[in-house]
Amino acid sequence: MALKPLKDMIVAIVEKPLEKTESGILLGEAKEKPVYAVVETVGPEVKTVKTGEKIIYKEYSTTNLKIDGIEYIIVKEEDVLATL
Repeated sequence: MALKPLKDMIVAIVEKPLEKTESGILLGEAKEKPVYAVVETVGPEVKTVKTGEKIIYKEYSTTNLKIDGIEYIIVKEEDVLATL
């Protein structure tokens, strides 16, 4: 099933927060962890974000969907804080 975002909306796949660093250090629980996602597709009015980029977004400004075991978010372009 392909999601097609409208206007300035972005569909992305949620990445799980790291529990262990590459060197093997276990990360503890933090009150606020950065939330990352990889952009799957963008709406026609999105100007600054491209498919395949990793984004950091406002956690409580998304619509969350789970399709076939994959967690997707739909977020407005203005709620994307940064790209990596």
